Amino acid sequence: MADFSLEDIKILRERLGTGMIDTKNALVEAGGDLEKATELLRLKGAKGNAKRADRSTSEGIVAAKVVGNSATMIELACETDFVAKGEKFVALSEKVLDAIVAAGAKTVEEALAAQADGKSVADAISEEAAIIGEKFELRRVTVIEADAFEIYMHKTSRDLPPQIGVVLGYTGSDAETARGIAQHISFANPTVLSREDVPAADVENERRIVEEISRGEGKPEAALPKIIEGRLGAYYKQVALLEQDYARDNKLSIAKVAQDAGITVTGFARFKVGA
Repeated sequence: MADFSLEDIKILRERLGTGMIDTKNALVEAGGDLEKATELLRLKGAKGNAKRADRSTSEGIVAAKVVGNSATMIELACETDFVAKGEKFVALSEKVLDAIVAAGAKTVEEALAAQADGKSVADAISEEAAIIGEKFELRRVTVIEADAFEIYMHKTSRDLPPQIGVVLGYTGSDAETARGIAQHISFANPTVLSREDVPAADVENERRIVEEISRGEGKPEAALPKIIEGRLGAYYKQVALLEQDYARDNKLSIAKVAQDAGITVTGFARFKVGA
């Protein structure tokens, strides 16, 4: 029998987070050599990563960090909520986020190439996935530039890490109102800041749809332009933040709430795990 102790098993499990049987088998194969056993377990995990490549990652965590005039938010995905709420996965998300911020990465490609403790973020994620035995994926990265920020992280379940994250960039000093708007974004899910930011192709497509619907309802020809514009207004309320009715007071638009508070929303991002 290989020469190793229960203490060796404990050390290796704490180092890699592997199961008892896999750890013991690796030590047997390595003749009790901790470093060789570590290598064997990592190679086994890497092979498992390849097999898991086609699996879906519908769980995970969102995390954000502000440094100076930049706020970075990421979505790190995994397969199960059990892993998502684990200490190792949460710690990995923090490590990955710190590395991305330090590198100034703004895209997933740049983020994966960033360095984390002497290795790339891609390798750090892959190694941890191999140890835990699930597929991990850095799905999204965004960077918002602004004078001031409000970060809102929402838990959809008490025992899970944040599943919805919002970064709001603004000018002004009313942090309380900014937080209220960030919370509104988490609920209302706007996709652009203002109606001017909606792609022209999307507007024209919506115009075509509402015109077809209005004509199908037999609306008078003379009334069609006004009806179509009214329905386009409803569409803008769905997608443009400043057009939306404030969740805390639907008699006020977000634009009016911001104006009354003396703040100007300059940008935002919203991530929802798996969406």
